[in-house]
Amino acid sequence: MKTLQTIITICIMFIAVGTTAQNDKHKELMADAQKAKKTLIAKDAGLENFFKNSSGYVIFPNVGKGGLIIGGASGNGILYENGMAVGLADLKKLNIGLQAGGQAIIEVIFFETDATLAKFKEGNFQLSAEASAVIADKGKSKNANYNDGVIVFALPKAGLMADASVGGQKFGYKPFAE
Repeated sequence: MKTLQTIITICIMFIAVGTTAQNDKHKELMADAQKAKKTLIAKDAGLENFFKNSSGYVIFPNVGKGGLIIGGASGNGILYENGMAVGLADLKKLNIGLQAGGQAIIEVIFFETDATLAKFKEGNFQLSAEASAVIADKGKSKNANYNDGVIVFALPKAGLMADASVGGQKFGYKPFAE
């Protein structure tokens, strides 16, 4: 009987520690996303309109891209709906073609309509192969328009890579536990 109590106690401790660690990771990612949002707006103040007027947006504060013929990208982000953080998102991309280098970027995807946002939240959203990002820079957002209900902005943080495409990216979504 005492062994059973010990096992139950240990299991409860692992669950509590795991939940706390996961919450800490979410908090860190949310802080990074907020910092990335401020950085994007500082680079191009016109992005504030997209943040205010879109149905939702997902911020990936640290997307790593790299490749030499075969390349890929990945990152984790936070999805916002009506300005409120509602869940976690992940980004993955694998491609083959003329490319070389490595780069770290901030990426934000804005959803023009509730329907497009809902499609993303289904968890198997994908950008079309020809999609590309608008490089966030002073005034660039002024003439940017949605395409198929989404627009993507990217801001290089470090590195150099001859590839501005975001097409073929696949995304996952997991809502925060309520």
